[in-house]
Amino acid sequence: MTEHRSGPVRSAAAREAILAATARLLVDEGWDRLTIEGIARDAGVGKQTIYRWWPSKGALVAECLLDGRFFPVEPVVRDTGDLRRDLREWLTPVLHFLNSPTGRSLVNSLVAAATGEAGVGAHLSEAFGADRLLADRLRAAVGAGELPPDAPVDELGNAVLGLLIFEVLSKDEIDVTAFLRLVEYLLGPRRTSAG
Repeated sequence: MTEHRSGPVRSAAAREAILAATARLLVDEGWDRLTIEGIARDAGVGKQTIYRWWPSKGALVAECLLDGRFFPVEPVVRDTGDLRRDLREWLTPVLHFLNSPTGRSLVNSLVAAATGEAGVGAHLSEAFGADRLLADRLRAAVGAGELPPDAPVDELGNAVLGLLIFEVLSKDEIDVTAFLRLVEYLLGPRRTSAG
């Protein structure tokens, strides 16, 4: 009976160790140097344990994404009734994180992972897609009259997130003030609830 009870506990501990090792090694070493062997060694498990649950390192990275192990930021934009302030308050720590060596390395590794394995790109979109992070807040802004009724909320969200990735990949450092000003411009003129 004790062995039976310890099985799931050991499995949960091994799973946690594997995911923690994957997240740590991806940030520290990057996608190109991330290996199943290295993950197994760091997690203190055998490779067969990893392959029992995940078919590839891309699948492991994808699960880390869905598990929220990479970005130390709020997963959704809060709604205080002021869209511009809400986006500014959400984006500012995101931008500062992306300007850090860890944030920059992580985004570069995730883009490489998404390019290398199609499933990672789908999970990246699922975990950090505009539909999850921004669309609900933008829809609420449409309902409150802060954005026009025909505002393309999905496209606006994708534009903001796409610009974040582009900025990380193309610049040494994101100009936080300029980025926030561009988002403000994308939202268009400030509207009153009367429209």
